[in-house]
Amino acid sequence: MKTDVIINREALYALRELPSESVNCCVTSPPYYGLRDYGLDAQIGREDTPEQYIDRLVDVFRELRRVLKDDGTFWLNIADTYCGSGMKAGCKQKDLIGIPWLLAFALRSDGWYLRSDIIWLKENPMPESCRDRPSRCYEHIFLLTKSKKYYYDAAAIAEPIAPGTAARYRQGRGAGHKYAEEVPGQGKVQGINKTRSGGYYDDALMPTTRNKRDVWLINTVPYKGGHFAAYPPKLAETCILAGCPKGGVVLDPFFGSGTTGLAAKSLDRRYIGIELNAEYCTLAGARIGGGNT
Repeated sequence: MKTDVIINREALYALRELPSESVNCCVTSPPYYGLRDYGLDAQIGREDTPEQYIDRLVDVFRELRRVLKDDGTFWLNIADTYCGSGMKAGCKQKDLIGIPWLLAFALRSDGWYLRSDIIWLKENPMPESCRDRPSRCYEHIFLLTKSKKYYYDAAAIAEPIAPGTAARYRQGRGAGHKYAEEVPGQGKVQGINKTRSGGYYDDALMPTTRNKRDVWLINTVPYKGGHFAAYPPKLAETCILAGCPKGGVVLDPFFGSGTTGLAAKSLDRRYIGIELNAEYCTLAGARIGGGNT
């Protein structure tokens, strides 16, 4: 199977031509519902109803599940949409449709394991002119998997512990505090709460990192190319570091400007990009230095 390529074709049909269990990871952001019209007959995102949009994505991602290795991971970036004029799926005009969770639940029902809802928080979101609701500043990233057990490198994306946590580790801990015993529903006592007369042994044994949390503060970055929905490379890099081993293959069936491929190459992974828009294929190829098919 060729890698480091960009396939100019509709996602569903391109996926059908890929071998089963041939890629390690998928990082993608499909066109959002009702947001942009790219003027292409087979485009996703301009369906008459949210149900039709969800059904089309479920079909694409069902084929993705076949292509994904048994221990593969699927990182899905998706945002919500407000209902425009008319009624759509029981939504009134100005209703928030709930696209991310409609899609997540549909994928779970179709056989995916829904493992995490990650909030991508942006301090520099697109401005909105609304004055009757808060402005939006986040999107969802769903971590989905093909199997119960899957590749996940927690250490690769671990966060440094907070200075206050380090200070607590260095302190003694009496036996009378409320967390000295097991907390109902939590299981064993956390290391930081265990009774000790002095500090946490010594600095060499003190943890320096914590497991990455599910709110990621990643700001958007300027992109001069002719694509208006490019997500920041750091977002793709974080997903790839956690979800794809070195030398593995990362797939993006909605390749756009090629951010996923760019991130994969920078992290010693291979990529396969699928993109319906020929202009975007050329744009991504020039950006990455890869080839088209």
